Amino acid sequence: MMEQYIEIKTANPDSLLFYRMGDFYELFFDDAREASQALGITLTKRGKHLGEDIPMCGVPIHAAEGYLERLIALGYKVAVCEQTEDPAEAKKRGAKSVVKRDVIRLITPGTLTEDSLLDASSSNYLAAIARVKSGDEGQLYGLSWLELSTGDYGVLALDNLRLGAELARIDAREVIIADHMLMDEDIRPLKDTLRASFSPVPRAFFDGATAEDRLLDYFGLSTLDGHGLYQRVELMAASAILAYVEKTQLGARPPLNPPVRELSGRTMAIDSATRANLELVRTLSGDKKGSLLSVIDRTVTGGGSRLLSARLAAPLADLAPILERQDSVGWFLENSRIREDLLDDLKSAPDMLRALSRLALDRGGPRDIGAIRSGFDTVLSLVGHMVSSADEANLPAELEEARQALTAMPRQLGDLLVGALDDELPLQKRDGGFVRRGYDGSLDELRSLRDESRRVIASLQANYAELSGIKSVKVKHNNVLGYFIEVTANNADRLMSAPLNETFIHRQTLANAVRFTTTELADLEARIASAGAKVVAIELEIFEHLREAVLSAQEIIKKAARAIAVLDVSIALARLAEERNYCRPRVDDSLAFDIRNGRHPVVELALQREGDDPFVANDCDLSPAGSHLHGRIWLMTGPNMAGKSTFLRQNALIAILAQMGSFVPAETAHIGLVDRLFSRVGAADDLARGRSTFMVEMVETAAILNQAGERSLVILDEIGRGTATFDGLSIAWATIENLHEVNRARALFATHYHELTVLHEKLPRLINATVKVKEWQGEVVFLHQIVPGAADRSYGIQVAKLAGLPEPVIARARDVLQHLEEGDRQSPATTIDDLPLFSVSVQKSQPKAEEKDDLRDALKRIDPDDLSPREAHEALYRLKALLQD
Repeated sequence: MMEQYIEIKTANPDSLLFYRMGDFYELFFDDAREASQALGITLTKRGKHLGEDIPMCGVPIHAAEGYLERLIALGYKVAVCEQTEDPAEAKKRGAKSVVKRDVIRLITPGTLTEDSLLDASSSNYLAAIARVKSGDEGQLYGLSWLELSTGDYGVLALDNLRLGAELARIDAREVIIADHMLMDEDIRPLKDTLRASFSPVPRAFFDGATAEDRLLDYFGLSTLDGHGLYQRVELMAASAILAYVEKTQLGARPPLNPPVRELSGRTMAIDSATRANLELVRTLSGDKKGSLLSVIDRTVTGGGSRLLSARLAAPLADLAPILERQDSVGWFLENSRIREDLLDDLKSAPDMLRALSRLALDRGGPRDIGAIRSGFDTVLSLVGHMVSSADEANLPAELEEARQALTAMPRQLGDLLVGALDDELPLQKRDGGFVRRGYDGSLDELRSLRDESRRVIASLQANYAELSGIKSVKVKHNNVLGYFIEVTANNADRLMSAPLNETFIHRQTLANAVRFTTTELADLEARIASAGAKVVAIELEIFEHLREAVLSAQEIIKKAARAIAVLDVSIALARLAEERNYCRPRVDDSLAFDIRNGRHPVVELALQREGDDPFVANDCDLSPAGSHLHGRIWLMTGPNMAGKSTFLRQNALIAILAQMGSFVPAETAHIGLVDRLFSRVGAADDLARGRSTFMVEMVETAAILNQAGERSLVILDEIGRGTATFDGLSIAWATIENLHEVNRARALFATHYHELTVLHEKLPRLINATVKVKEWQGEVVFLHQIVPGAADRSYGIQVAKLAGLPEPVIARARDVLQHLEEGDRQSPATTIDDLPLFSVSVQKSQPKAEEKDDLRDALKRIDPDDLSPREAHEALYRLKALLQD
């Protein structure tokens, strides 16, 4: 048996091997050590291998999914090895023959399909990264992603600058990559910042020569032109993901859609740092509760929740679909009666997409077919309400498309499933009992024989008593003879005499009784013995028939399932807008960014739940003004705890909500399309990569300054605070100038460097704004209002007092602050007058060629070893004179 185990394990070296032995999955050697530690189960020993004890541990078959869920969550891959022959067949080869076993499935984080292993509200993506050289432009990457449980399949070509942002958007659980790329400088940071498990595969998976053929073969196509003009690197990524799926599913082919080629720039680019800072789908601690998604999610179906999450993760940068989504939300906001009717229907809608995927992989059970049956009930109700609503008003384009998809569902299939499936369904098809009584006559007969054998035997006993005239005749059963007829010894002669001896056949004589059988009883016994097995066999045949019928209509079912998700999301966002008083934002191709009485959706709800004071709404206008062609920059000053960070984040969140097609928490909003969103808010170190807090801050700031353009929205908080005061002030100063002169982006820049407020005198698009506070009897009161102007101080000592610092520390801090403020400081106004403009300073920072040559020649003529101290001093003066010239 261990020889067999080692052979199978050798073929699956990167997976924990769940090896079936009786009612347990056993693990051995290093697998057992790892699993026992990861799962907290006992590590035991059994037998010897190369003179040492064999470590082993196991999990019971009936509880295996719970253990699998924990292992997958930790990033492990699991190979499930089952018995592939009947033990009786193995015994025919010899008493000690080992039952044949083989791996029937590879389970990885990105290839899950079971409900118990998946979160119904979240997508579970598998991604693949391919790369080709792109001439002088460097590297071009292909990114493909796949949701095995729903069939969603996408592909995108992009450069290294957008690779991290797109992977963060997809939020894949597993990323496959050619093994030789695993340590590349563009890939290493992704492994550290993403929550995905990276799986290296042989380079052959990404073979560009066979990529297109693999796709054509999988989808049964002669050309891919009808689905888009794919680049070579896109085909490589899409093909690699298919190869990995075929490997992990051992040749089974899930019902995938052909890969949708996504155009670069169609969605708002949001890098992983910005997503984390804004807490879009999970908080910084990794929890869903407290994220933006948790606050806006009013969906009632699994598919709707996943679609809402996908839209939030990828706000559009394309105007037309944004407006279509807004139209759908607006229509449901105006038609509340129809909205509530549809909502009641949606609450009972099953997750047809995931059920369909399990059926296609032959992992589905009766409840999955039952989900499709229930889906027909939901569809009929939805269509009924939407048809009546279409008579009253024209549906928006997105909702009309959804209605047509629902209407196309084949009713004959629905009728078949209703007639064939029982009301109560078992989890596993092998358990039987899922076919409705009356659907198959032969099945009903066998069931009656199996389930009502006592009644049948009693009826037969009565017939024999009447036929023989012996009232005491009994039909009994034991494990040796099976069913038999028993009479007392005094009545035995009657059954052995003609004509009854032609019916009753003698079997056994005892001291006080004689036993007989009949041809009818023997036949009945055989039928009862095989009835159970035949019932299961017939039900499995019916299951397969129903499964094939469902899969023949899978494309129509998929479209209907997506239509249900669209309805769910549109209704959810309409309910959100009504409950939270959100407005429809005006989104266009301008550079406007004008929010009136905007609110932070998460903080506002938290204050309401805690019964605190209502959220203070604020305006934000970064739109171009006057003769300026580009958006403005607001320089925010004011104390900590006053609400600067909340204000910064809320405007970024409003932009995201608007471009995902939602209404927004504001009185009015006018937003010109944002192509890239950058947020540098908060501070944290990255010890794993050897980065201090300040280094992390600078890396994120560098990414912003290197990528932001005029259509970008930039949110920066406290740049430069992680280093010395004047170093930090200098970096913040230069960053603002770069944003103004080079990036020309719309931006919010919060700082405690009050010296920066004088920059508005030289930078025409820079606006000073501050958070209003009031001092009362030595205490600071935060009003949370954003007003024009600049703060004169940061009230740090007052905030420290609120935090509970000891009174002696507060008193000493006040003395030190007063002493420092009385010291001589150069006026910021003088500083800004002395400094040249940013564009000028950049030009002068590059020495002229002839100056470089003069200095170089002068330095070459100096021999430090031959200089006296006086000569060295004079040489320094000459070099200084050259610099001044």
